[in-house]
Amino acid sequence: VQLQASGGGLVQAGGSLRLSCAASGTIVGGNVMGWYRQAPGNHRVLVADITRGGSTNYADSVKGRFTVSRDSARNTVYLQMNSLKPEDTAVYYCKLTCPLCKAIDYWGKGTLVTVSS
Repeated sequence: VQLQASGGGLVQAGGSLRLSCAASGTIVGGNVMGWYRQAPGNHRVLVADITRGGSTNYADSVKGRFTVSRDSARNTVYLQMNSLKPEDTAVYYCKLTCPLCKAIDYWGKGTLVTVSS
């Protein structure tokens, strides 16, 4: 399984960006797709994730501003980021958790989001 993320870039504070991540390969059974981020000097942390059934989970810092969604038929997850703040600046990584796949966790290469003040 491979994950390909896109959509990062530079945006001013208050602006919006949409990230996409498509998974390819053999994905068996239920799974969770999500987004993590890692700012310089910090650990990678969960931003939001979504189950195949549509249940979502958000970090407190992004609730009300970010929306995670997915197209399960295309194995694609999206992250709509609104009202961006400079503290949202980080490398964003998509992740697929698939308990019945060959490996449980798969990560995409990161995409950089930079929010200027």
